[in-house]
Amino acid sequence: MDFNYSNRVNEILRKLNIFMDTHIYTGEKIFKKQLYENSSKVPQIIEDLKLKAKKENLWNLFLPDEKLGPGLSNVEYATLCEVMGRSLIAPEIFNCNAPDTGNMELLIKYASNEQKNDWLYKLLEGKIRSAFCMTEPSVASSDATNITTSIMPDGDHYIINGSKWWTTNAAHPNCELLIVMGKTNPDAPKYKQQSQILVPMKTKGVKVIRRLTIYGYDESPHGHCELSFNNVRVPKSNLILGEGRGFEIAQGRLGPGRIHHCMRLIGAAERALEAMCIRSKTRVAFGKALSEQSSLREQIAQSRIDIDQARLLVLKTAWSIDQFGAKESRDQIAMIKVAVPKIACDVIDRSIQTHGAAGFTDDFFLAASWANSRGLRMADGPDAVHAETIAKLELKKFEN
Repeated sequence: MDFNYSNRVNEILRKLNIFMDTHIYTGEKIFKKQLYENSSKVPQIIEDLKLKAKKENLWNLFLPDEKLGPGLSNVEYATLCEVMGRSLIAPEIFNCNAPDTGNMELLIKYASNEQKNDWLYKLLEGKIRSAFCMTEPSVASSDATNITTSIMPDGDHYIINGSKWWTTNAAHPNCELLIVMGKTNPDAPKYKQQSQILVPMKTKGVKVIRRLTIYGYDESPHGHCELSFNNVRVPKSNLILGEGRGFEIAQGRLGPGRIHHCMRLIGAAERALEAMCIRSKTRVAFGKALSEQSSLREQIAQSRIDIDQARLLVLKTAWSIDQFGAKESRDQIAMIKVAVPKIACDVIDRSIQTHGAAGFTDDFFLAASWANSRGLRMADGPDAVHAETIAKLELKKFEN
């Protein structure tokens, strides 16, 4: 495995770090102020910095297709994604934010030319946002076969009925597209019942029921919403790939896009460790600096070990996807989905402890970062589901 970066990637990394230092970290306070003044509007700082990022060619960095993006491998993108993960506002500024990255990858891979013309290019330009509707409030959605939302044919249209929640981006003022997973044929074989369909956000019958919070954070302006679909009518041409192909599309979407969260979490943990070290050097308790307390030094050491282990596992997974594809790397994808969010939560929590009561506040980035990291432990499925995948694949090696 070769994790070295080309001169081209090192140059992008240099520009990205300068952009983060010059604009992003200082822009976080401006973002909070503008959001406080009007939480239903995208803060102007975001739109301004998006234009700057575009101008500097720091845009769509996640795309491996050279016709649409810089054409980086997953290993190459991993280091850039880590840097972006240091700030909760950064990914959207570079048009590298979830769930849009996964949705763009989905459209590139599976959408018809008409569907791409309608939606993909506007997403690539950052003109609109999108959401992915899969999880449902009434069933255990970690088993996607439980999904009950119906997508039933009616002449030249489909009629959609059901409820979804934790639909990230649905509250975003610029969200115009929903990708909805539901059942087109409940009598088909288990993994052929589901389909995915494109639903314009403003379609009659689509209703935002409420904005959900993660440990008190509503993550405005994009938010995570509960939605209802009441006799929502869309043309049959909005169906992606064909009836019964929903699981196939979902598995394809869970490739590189699924590990971007883990890459970003490495950055969040790294920034938290830096904050812990700085705080420990500047605060005095019981007659000496916190950095001289053996218990805290042990926590700093453990955090460095944890982050470097997690980074190497993410890079190995990215390398494996580059070499063999997401399907052949599903055991490693499952491993990082268990390991990385937990490590990020642990490191950020240690940093919060070092900051004392201040760590609970929004004076620092730590509280929001911890809430985001803890949410991501569930966002792509609970640990137990990924552990089951890992165990099955491990046991399969010993079958006769």
